[in-house]
Amino acid sequence: MALWPGTRRRDGLALRQAIPDRLLPFLVGAMAFLAALALAGGIGAHALSVRWTHGAGAVVTVQVPQPDDPALPAPGTGMNGAGMNGAAMAAGTTRIQAAMATLSAGADAQAVHRLTDGELRNLLAPWIEQGSDLVLPMPAVIEVHARDTRHLPDTVMQALQARVPGIVVEHDSIWSDRLAALADSLQTCALLAIFIVIAVSAIVIMAATRAGLQARRRAIDLIHSLGATDGYIAARFAWRVGALALVGGTCGSILAMPVLVVLCLLAAPFNGADMPDMQSVFTPAAWNAASATQVLGVLPPSLLAMLGALPVGAAVLGWVTTQMTVRAWLRRLP
Repeated sequence: MALWPGTRRRDGLALRQAIPDRLLPFLVGAMAFLAALALAGGIGAHALSVRWTHGAGAVVTVQVPQPDDPALPAPGTGMNGAGMNGAAMAAGTTRIQAAMATLSAGADAQAVHRLTDGELRNLLAPWIEQGSDLVLPMPAVIEVHARDTRHLPDTVMQALQARVPGIVVEHDSIWSDRLAALADSLQTCALLAIFIVIAVSAIVIMAATRAGLQARRRAIDLIHSLGATDGYIAARFAWRVGALALVGGTCGSILAMPVLVVLCLLAAPFNGADMPDMQSVFTPAAWNAASATQVLGVLPPSLLAMLGALPVGAAVLGWVTTQMTVRAWLRRLP
């Protein structure tokens, strides 16, 4: 504290009076809070886009009606379009066996999986009562996890239609592409929101700096006429505003953490995790250092890094904006 009075006696700027330490940190903290929410929205939209594109979007579903009926013989005795030898097919091959073999040999897939009865029941659970037996003939369902493409090659489709006519192929990529486009638009909106927050923060800092310059105009004229350089005066204001912006950015980031933790916990099912018990997480009796570490662990590392960099970014923005504002103001002095 003794450093500031000595500084005021040395240059007479009295920056504590020119730029109060209450309003500016509050405004910068509010902008940092909004920036943290926008960053979280952008990161979450990107994570969901990657999951939709490389998860459900890379799955091709093949429905095989009458799976236990015999399959048609492969056309010809040579290599067919799927790269399989038709003569090697056993005469008693069923439709599901022929479909599985064709997909495994020619689809270039990471995995070809036939859904079990239990998996089919879970899939139909929202529409069919679980306590009743399925009396309708159900087709066999095959999931093909594509390696490089989300569509089956034409040669595989031709081979399937030749040996297993009547199959139904559904490409989940149609909806995943739409969801990915929605996620991309959300990322664009988040980026636009961040730019707006930066612009508003710069305007607020500029206005506060100009108000401080007007409040200390006589003192600035005096020390400027005594030989104080523009760089010295600009640096004094910049360090003051930068320190206040750092405090405001830190407070905004800390206040945003509980909100982001709740949002991440609510979004856990979309990432394949179980929905946590919100009451047990935020029960005061169960709150300790271990639970705090566990709760903060739900935040993505990239979001934690950006939250840590947010106060530094606010301080740098305040320092640069103040430098430019003060130097432009001083150039208009007589």
